[in-house]
Amino acid sequence: MKNLIDTVMQETHILQGITLSETPLEQSISFNPRSLRDYIGQELLKEKLQVYIKAALIRKEPLDHLLLFGPPGLGKTTLAHIIAHELGVPIKICSGPMLERTGDLVAILSSLEPRSIFFIDEIHRMQISVEEVLYGAMEHFKVDVIIGQGAGAKSVTLPLHPFTLVGATTKSGLLSAPLRSRFGITERFDFYSDEALKEIVIQNAAHMAITITDDAALLIGKSARGTPRIAKKIARRVRDVAQVEGLTAIDIIITRKALDFLGIHDDGLTTLDLMILKTLITHFNGGPAGLDTIASMVGEDAETLEIVYEPFLMRKGLLEKTPRGRQIPHQQLPHLNKKFLGQMMI
Repeated sequence: MKNLIDTVMQETHILQGITLSETPLEQSISFNPRSLRDYIGQELLKEKLQVYIKAALIRKEPLDHLLLFGPPGLGKTTLAHIIAHELGVPIKICSGPMLERTGDLVAILSSLEPRSIFFIDEIHRMQISVEEVLYGAMEHFKVDVIIGQGAGAKSVTLPLHPFTLVGATTKSGLLSAPLRSRFGITERFDFYSDEALKEIVIQNAAHMAITITDDAALLIGKSARGTPRIAKKIARRVRDVAQVEGLTAIDIIITRKALDFLGIHDDGLTTLDLMILKTLITHFNGGPAGLDTIASMVGEDAETLEIVYEPFLMRKGLLEKTPRGRQIPHQQLPHLNKKFLGQMMI
């Protein structure tokens, strides 16, 4: 059996891409909580996980396979690290596109320790042949390996240590039904409230050894589009502006100045968000207009508009999709003209 594992390991270099822990540089950039107690937001999800984790520890079994889905930047990878820490087990991290061959996956699975966490980000982007290897691994903790070539090839069953697969995806609809059905726990991430993001900003400011006022942290939270990753990014840029100004603390004044510098307007709207709205108002009287047309007029590709910008605008009630194209809700036209687009005529 040892020779079989060695053979599989020699056939792939994928383990070189596995992230076992953060580098010191990554740790210095932003604060990542290590326990559910320190993890801010997603309260209902945390309550469920506390039960699942405690039950697994009582039984001394691996946690059931877990699927996390939701928009990017909400903390799926961070939560996978926390689950491993709470269980007291190691974690290996990989992304779906990295698993190009079945041998890559088999090499990783065969190296897992008992009850350890194997986290696959963007799991919906795995090759179907690689995905099929996961079926037996998830259900029976074993994989079939082909040794040799041609007439001399033979199939050998390789037993695995019981493990927990944690899959994360931003597009759960692209996950195949057979794979989805093998996850015992499926949980969705919600966007964060302004108050939760405020607490995350304060938490990160303490990690960066800089003082920030509550109103400044709340303003950053309101500008972060419901996403912790964006809140942390804005907080670091506000810190840059404050330090260049010779300040030792971040207040509401320097925060507003930094947001203006970054092109971030009220409630998280960016310059490109305003360009989309301005294009619909000035050229199409509020719409409807085709996505490709809007993209060409604002100088951005259609896919980026659809994935990055449109969801936020629709959540804010500033944009809607119709069979004829994108348009601004009629009741929002006067409001947008006054608040965001100055004295432009509608």
